[in-house]
Amino acid sequence: MEFDYKDHGKKPYVINIEDATKENNNYRTTIWTGEKLQVTVMSIQPGDDIGLEVHEGIDQFIRIEDGEGLCKMGPTEDDLNVQIEVSDDDAVFVPANMWHNIENTGDKPLKLYTIYAGPDHLEGTVHPTHADAENDPNEH
Repeated sequence: MEFDYKDHGKKPYVINIEDATKENNNYRTTIWTGEKLQVTVMSIQPGDDIGLEVHEGIDQFIRIEDGEGLCKMGPTEDDLNVQIEVSDDDAVFVPANMWHNIENTGDKPLKLYTIYAGPDHLEGTVHPTHADAENDPNEH
């Protein structure tokens, strides 16, 4: 099935999230942005990562659909005291204000989707590569 990978937010939308996640080849694609929730699909290349980040006031759910990685979390960017290997079907729950990163430790793209409660990226955000995300002036 082919997906259009555009932001369908603020209206009803149904998608096979597993297939959409596995077929996505962009670093990040925002597929739905509502008032209090946002969903993105991500493809992290081998040796790359999500990027060490913290979301102020925003809880996050991450579901690994394919690949393997190392999840790191902690109270500060210098104290990532939780380090757990993740792979297919694992779910990661990131509390608001918690520093976190997931590194792709495998030899194929790490495919995941993430749910932000509330939105963290501008509606319709697409970053084909990690460098695009890092150079986006709208990202924090």
